[in-house]
Amino acid sequence: MENKEKVWEIPYGTRDFLPREAAEKRAIETAIAEEFNRWGYDEIVTPTVELLDTLTAVSGSDMEPHMFKLFDKNNRTLALRHEMTTPIARVAASRMKEEKLPLKLSYISSVFRYEQTQTGRQCEFHQAGVELLGSDKPTTDAEIIALAVSVMKQAGLNDFIICLGQVDFINGLMKQCGIGSKDKAKIRSAIEQRDLVGLNRIVDHTDISEDAKTKVKEIPLLHGGKDVLKKAYSMINNEQSRKALDNLSEIYTLLEAYNVAEYITFDLGVIRDFSYYTGMVFEAYTPGLGYPLCGGGRYDNMLTDFGTELSATGFAVGIERIMLALERHGLKCEKKQRDVYVAFAAGKATEAIKAVQKLRRAGEACELAPGPSSEPEAEECRGGKGYQQLIFIK
Repeated sequence: MENKEKVWEIPYGTRDFLPREAAEKRAIETAIAEEFNRWGYDEIVTPTVELLDTLTAVSGSDMEPHMFKLFDKNNRTLALRHEMTTPIARVAASRMKEEKLPLKLSYISSVFRYEQTQTGRQCEFHQAGVELLGSDKPTTDAEIIALAVSVMKQAGLNDFIICLGQVDFINGLMKQCGIGSKDKAKIRSAIEQRDLVGLNRIVDHTDISEDAKTKVKEIPLLHGGKDVLKKAYSMINNEQSRKALDNLSEIYTLLEAYNVAEYITFDLGVIRDFSYYTGMVFEAYTPGLGYPLCGGGRYDNMLTDFGTELSATGFAVGIERIMLALERHGLKCEKKQRDVYVAFAAGKATEAIKAVQKLRRAGEACELAPGPSSEPEAEECRGGKGYQQLIFIK
């Protein structure tokens, strides 16, 4: 087959962003980056490729089978980053020890994870997020959630909810119920996947009391307003779960001060898909998408795996998912306006170049025609390219 007839494929799970899509993506990323800056977060950039040992250093990490791996010339195993929290934890623990706390770091990056592709998620996808390192206070958790709300609004969304949970509530309740580590792992997996049928089957085969079985089965159903916390308090008699609920109550009060409580709903079945979370966790959903737009939470033990004891909390939002949500909601992302198309008659190229350079120095976004044309031809080209004004040099 000749090259002109060949269909040039791209690797599984990747995609091209054509000019319109790329412009929308860039506009969203710019709006998010500006919001991060307004909240006092400094941008950080880490390598796309890390040592595999670094990315798997976090206790309980089970993501290695989903990583893209390769070898360097010294035969060391490398991997493309599968998320951004671990690389940032590495940098904070190794190169930012002397910085004043808390560290407030932001990023907008591509990440890579080999998995079954789905709408809104490829093997290569783009995330924006923040990590707040060095504080264990509920005020920092509330800030992270409020910032997530603000970021989605800045990106153009208003119809979404934040589902707020606490992993220690579940951990304490399962310990209270006498559930062993093997059954605990199965139950956590079923809750994480929202598999109520599977959860009920696992719990029914667990050697615990009937009252305990009922309580565990109720965990994914604890979803709603403040009354959910009241019901959850009535189910527990252990300090770990009680402190978790107290923590959620305090965070909610702070979110009321941020004027974002209308976006918050409690969901004590949210535990996220990484095992390193230690406290508050949350996910954001919007109508029309059956998966979260963003998510995050507290992870106070990760930095310890890199030799530094440092509390931490953060979140990440999926750029492609924001784009898809905007499309499904019939919303258009505000793109940079194209200002002036400069065209010219035969023999007037020099004058046209001087004109377009003057416009650019004045801050106008403009394009120079590739060659001479008539004014009607130039007007047609201006309209087709979406420029607001035509300057024709003749």
